[in-house]
Amino acid sequence: MKTAPHFTWDDLQFFLAVARTGQLSTAARQLRTSHATVSRRIDRLEFALQVKLFERNPRGYMLTGMGQRFVDTAERMEQETERLRSDLTAGSAAQRGVVRISAPEGFSNFFFTTMLSDFTARYPNISLELVTIQQIMSLSRKEADIVVVLDPPKAGPYFTEKLTDYHLQVYGSRDYLATHPPVESRDDLPEHAFIGYIEDMIFAPGLDYLGDIHPRIRPQFQSSSIFAQLTATKNGLGLCVLPFFIASRHPDLQMVLPDEVDLKRHYWITCHRDLRQSPRVRTVIDFLVDAVHSNAPAFLGHASA
Repeated sequence: MKTAPHFTWDDLQFFLAVARTGQLSTAARQLRTSHATVSRRIDRLEFALQVKLFERNPRGYMLTGMGQRFVDTAERMEQETERLRSDLTAGSAAQRGVVRISAPEGFSNFFFTTMLSDFTARYPNISLELVTIQQIMSLSRKEADIVVVLDPPKAGPYFTEKLTDYHLQVYGSRDYLATHPPVESRDDLPEHAFIGYIEDMIFAPGLDYLGDIHPRIRPQFQSSSIFAQLTATKNGLGLCVLPFFIASRHPDLQMVLPDEVDLKRHYWITCHRDLRQSPRVRTVIDFLVDAVHSNAPAFLGHASA
């Protein structure tokens, strides 16, 4: 009698890694194994199931219709495995693994990275990967475990929680303001050089804010990087809209029209609903929420004064 084909839970972990990344090489890095091993395990799983789970093409591995259906089953098994592991293992040992976070550059570089020493001291078994180029990340394909965004997803199988409001004002370097005409009202702003985002590279509507300040403002220097905008402002290239939690760290910057210009935006934290129950993902989300709430005055800024 012919033995029925079988597969192991390890095979499903390889399958999920490829399904979420679409690339053997990326899945291999996440699983800390080789490209060839991942390919072999996927082939073995397809042979055991007698179905084609992926279409192979030059861009990577794309799920077939059956593969997409199998993702749901595999993720339920993953979720139950995580719960079982959490129940069987006490304390911080249950919180281990790699968590990939996608977050805007400003939030990442000027807030989250300042919290890393505290996080690693409390959770030494969790490794973090931080991606700041949000345009390339797909939440639906689970290319990141956790995403911090300005605009939450409007639909889909996602857990979403508001992290905080944050406030932005117009800033200039003290040297720039001392050597240029005074800014006494919004109508004076278009006469000054401005620094802003590259219009056709703005990845979130919440970052398109120069028009909210004055419709005639036209930036003379544009960059997709908030760090580059900050540096240009400090070097006296012009005025710039910056979050309070970033600009307040630099005493050489001065707020312009503080009683007249105050923009409010929001940070949201979201992840795929299935991953919300993962102990390591839940740990990182809870840490981020607590860290942001503990530093609320930094985000609320001038508005909280």
